[in-house]
Amino acid sequence: MVQSNPPGAMVLIEGKEIGLTPTGVDFTYYGTRELTLIKDGYETKTQLVPIRAPWYQWPVIEFFSDNVLPGRVTDRRSVQFEMEPKRMVPNQELLNRGQSLRNEAQIGQ
Repeated sequence: MVQSNPPGAMVLIEGKEIGLTPTGVDFTYYGTRELTLIKDGYETKTQLVPIRAPWYQWPVIEFFSDNVLPGRVTDRRSVQFEMEPKRMVPNQELLNRGQSLRNEAQIGQ
């Protein structure tokens, strides 16, 4: 389950669109996943999220949990993201950056 404050951010896992927060997604393998949240008016947030295997998925124990435990065990995880409002860059600062890049390009030629 992926949640954000504010809600309604587009969630991408490994670059694949999943949906708007709050949203859930099934996964087959544990490991580190790259989550990206995008929302108008907010900074895009990308974070590597480790998803460790629960105790019943450890080698050897997994055999017993899959074959001996009655019923099916499911693993649910939740991650929460705080999104930062997008910083508005003043026009003059943008113009200064552009001029600086132009100057650097001319010097490099």
